[in-house]
Amino acid sequence: MDDSRLRRDLLELLEGKSAHVGADAAFADLAPEHRAARPLEDGHTIWELLEHLRIAQEDILRYTLDPGWTSPDWPDGYWPDIETPTEEQWQASLEQFRRDLEGVKELVRDPDRDLTADIPHGEGRSSLREVLLVADHNAYHLGQVLEIRRLLGAWT
Repeated sequence: MDDSRLRRDLLELLEGKSAHVGADAAFADLAPEHRAARPLEDGHTIWELLEHLRIAQEDILRYTLDPGWTSPDWPDGYWPDIETPTEEQWQASLEQFRRDLEGVKELVRDPDRDLTADIPHGEGRSSLREVLLVADHNAYHLGQVLEIRRLLGAWT
């Protein structure tokens, strides 16, 4: 079966084309003072969302590839334990998010990987399911990032 169309569509979804904004656009030109701003009293900050995206995406990617991977504790292990990042922490989180997103895309591009086959250690889950989970999770939270930016007057 030729699955090249499926792979192209998955890459487009992961990159934030068509109906979703991509991570690069969502975080572009964000002023440092907006990273930990909380425009809604009970809402998240952009920093919290970036770290949550990074941690969850890494977890899904490593789970897919590594039978020895141990996921963080839910829910606390999926959120940052600091409120305001330094410039170095912000950049490191953003760079790791980008690297792991590229890792998910490499998984999709791998012609030797049957995306629909069960992951041997995956409890009946497939690589396709995990890729879709990353795309869905990223799209949801990147939408939240844009909403926070709008509330802060930092998105046009």
